[in-house]
Amino acid sequence: MDSEDDMHDALGSASESEQDDEKDFMPSDDDAHDSAESDYGFDDNGVDDDLQSVSGRSQSNYSVLSEKDIRLRQEEAIENVVTILHISPVEASILLRHFKWSVSKVNDEWFTDEDAVRERVGLLSKQPGEARREPKDITCGICFESYPPESMKAMMCRHNFCYSCWKGYIHTAINDGSGCLSLRCPDPNCHAAVGEDMVRSLVSDEDRTKYTRYVLRSYIEDNRKAKWCPAPNCEFAVEFTLGGGPFDVVCKCGYSFCWNCREEAHRPVDCDTVAKWILKNCAESENMNWILANSKPCPKCKRPIEKNQGCMHMTCTPPCYVLVHGLNMVKELVDFMHAIDMRQPSRKEWYTTDSELNYDEAERRREMAKNSLERYTHYYERWATNESSRAKAAADLARMQAEQIEKLSDTQCQPVSQLKFITEAWLQIIECRRFLKWTYAYGYYLPENEVGKRHFFEHLQGDAETALERLHQCAEKDLQVFLEGDNPNPSFNDFRTKLAGLTSITKTYFENLVGALENGLSDVDSKVVTKVSSSSSKPSASSKGRSKSKAGTSKSGTSRIGDDVNH
Repeated sequence: MDSEDDMHDALGSASESEQDDEKDFMPSDDDAHDSAESDYGFDDNGVDDDLQSVSGRSQSNYSVLSEKDIRLRQEEAIENVVTILHISPVEASILLRHFKWSVSKVNDEWFTDEDAVRERVGLLSKQPGEARREPKDITCGICFESYPPESMKAMMCRHNFCYSCWKGYIHTAINDGSGCLSLRCPDPNCHAAVGEDMVRSLVSDEDRTKYTRYVLRSYIEDNRKAKWCPAPNCEFAVEFTLGGGPFDVVCKCGYSFCWNCREEAHRPVDCDTVAKWILKNCAESENMNWILANSKPCPKCKRPIEKNQGCMHMTCTPPCYVLVHGLNMVKELVDFMHAIDMRQPSRKEWYTTDSELNYDEAERRREMAKNSLERYTHYYERWATNESSRAKAAADLARMQAEQIEKLSDTQCQPVSQLKFITEAWLQIIECRRFLKWTYAYGYYLPENEVGKRHFFEHLQGDAETALERLHQCAEKDLQVFLEGDNPNPSFNDFRTKLAGLTSITKTYFENLVGALENGLSDVDSKVVTKVSSSSSKPSASSKGRSKSKAGTSKSGTSRIGDDVNH
């Protein structure tokens, strides 16, 4: 399917009637949920919801949790354990933290061997009666000072310590990190767990806030199905249903990331490829950025040259000039002597030295390094350019929603709800820029010997990029005509039709690209196997004929891939 024909068909069908435009490109509130089920659907619930719906799939396999949601889930889990096991809420919270907030795991382990569970988590098997208050002073087990009974504090294990030592012990544990959640009795021979109620009654307000924070975060950090959003200063977490499809999720803060590796969303590239690409960028991107900013390649040898003086005339100095010049003189001398006396040693014996061999090897390695750097530069520049374009598109969308959409509504005498096709176009641009960015990382690691896959990939990528550039130009430049005007423009409906059509066709191209890459470009393999199988099944008259048949099969297979790509 040719990209130009597809573009004209999309624009032509979109311009048949204004009523069709409203139906196809501006869904009503009742249709918002249905459109969210499709790959780049949009709804009408604000920017964050739009970003979630444009992420390419349904949100049924993950949910975003706020701190309030997490506390409610913790309280619900504690209440379930208290009801089933008939223990106190403090003991239930200790059990849940030990078993990573899994109610089913707590119940299974408890009813299998209650005594072993109590011993493991530090819950006393029997609650002794109240300790008899002695009139004499009691010695603290930490500072070994004597205090009256009312100045001492003990848990059910009856190990008494003064209030000052208790506060210092808990304060130190809280400052050391989340290990305070599994705090035990200060007595070295006692493993009784320190309950949450005792911690809260002894610590300061600052330590109490930290402890509460640790308890809250433990629900996510100990849960293998939930992770915190990696965006800076974000307080949301994402709970994911394992096996529910792609790992790309969208937090309520608007940040898209991969739930599996917690890097930014990188669909359709797998996490291993992203890890390799990020590691390579960390090693080479700073050097590459400096080279790109401070040098230009020599027109002949392509080596980067830095302009560090005022004159505009530059001369690229060849490497190892002295060595090369010396070798040339030796060669000329040997040729002269060989012409005088044919009995002289051969030319190769005279001047093929270790230095020359080392120079040739160094030149070969230098050429390989240059080619590798040029290839990396090609993909890295396009990867970085699409990222900057995506960031600028996000900023343009925010400015559009904050300032320009109201002005456009007043100028064109249309309600804001009828202008959401503009927001949809910008959301499509943002998402497609991200997809396109990561396809360059995919292309960098695509083996060069897989020619069929590379050609097919470059064809799909080129069509998608062309459609995206047209959409981006229409949303960025064509819209300015209507933003700068003061009166209704009669061509605004034509602009609506054009922008909605470009949004639709761009969506289709990127669906095809993403689907092909997630399938590993398997369509190319299947076509090659089918072609080779059908060709090898034909009988041949001689070995020469067989060799010709095989050569023809290979050529035919490659030609077929090109035909499939072009059509």
